[in-house]
Amino acid sequence: MMRVTKKLYALLIAGMMAVSLAGCQSTGNSSNGGNAQSEQSSKGSTNSSTKSVSSDNIPDFSGNMTVAVDNNNPDFTSKDLTTKSYESYSRLDSEGRCQVAEACVGKDIMPKGKRGAIGMVKPTGWHTAKYDNVDGKYLYNRCHLIAYQLTGENANNKNLITGTRSFNVDGMLPYEEMVGDYVRETGNHVLYRVTPVFDGDDLVAKGVQMEAMSVEDKGEDIKFNVFVYNVQDGVKIDYESGDSEADSSVQVTTENSKASQKYHTNQNSSNNSKNYSSNKNTTAAKTNTKTTASQKIRGNSRSKVYHCPGQRDYDRMGTSKYLVTFKSEKEAKAAGYHKAQR
Repeated sequence: MMRVTKKLYALLIAGMMAVSLAGCQSTGNSSNGGNAQSEQSSKGSTNSSTKSVSSDNIPDFSGNMTVAVDNNNPDFTSKDLTTKSYESYSRLDSEGRCQVAEACVGKDIMPKGKRGAIGMVKPTGWHTAKYDNVDGKYLYNRCHLIAYQLTGENANNKNLITGTRSFNVDGMLPYEEMVGDYVRETGNHVLYRVTPVFDGDDLVAKGVQMEAMSVEDKGEDIKFNVFVYNVQDGVKIDYESGDSEADSSVQVTTENSKASQKYHTNQNSSNNSKNYSSNKNTTAAKTNTKTTASQKIRGNSRSKVYHCPGQRDYDRMGTSKYLVTFKSEKEAKAAGYHKAQR
């Protein structure tokens, strides 16, 4: 009788342990799944294996708005390249600050309508400060890590940081337009990542690392890795709090920050295509684009896009290795080309 009782007791103990272990495993899986869900959007997840820059390894600001990182080569691997569009935004850190934002930009996730309001979002370090020397007077903008024109993401607090007007317009915008124009005109994809860099517990980022690579051609048309400084000419910024004051000793050169001068600057390549580079000083022509005998239509044999005189990239296309010319738009269309949007 004693033997039977002992056996029943042992079986009872073993059963209780099995139930207990199963319960722990279930709780662990549920917790992990919840964390993963909060760190990504429904369209993709951030790449955690990147070699992002930090405040310790970026050079001190010396006047230029941007500086190339790792010889302008983005830190994407062949496994990262995909033709499936997605967007992903990391959860905010313990200070409420934005972290890495990543996307594979394709036409299918680009916005169809106008951008909505974002004034309800107050990113860390936000202040309403005005200076006469700043374009539009206001020092700070709510700056998208991944531009609205690329993914249609608007009032997302995981995608908006406090940035100067110059940082937004002179620093980030040229690269954003380059990528946007390329995707719209070719229908191809661009792997794109933006990483804000904060020093310690600072509430305002020192700047952002911007990386991009065109997918279908493995970076032949779009390829860059730059750091954009969050600075403003004539203004000294306290990055810890977001406070600022006028300071004429702070001088910012934006000329070298143009994407047209940073685009695809691989030292080992002598055939750099620049027809998708953005230049903030040139805009789409709204005038008559009829050609004369000396002004031919310029096409890009790679993208099958043609440019008319007066359009933004017409002059730049003249030095491209993919240049083909047509006598008229009709001839270009007959050859299977479509007109550039700008």
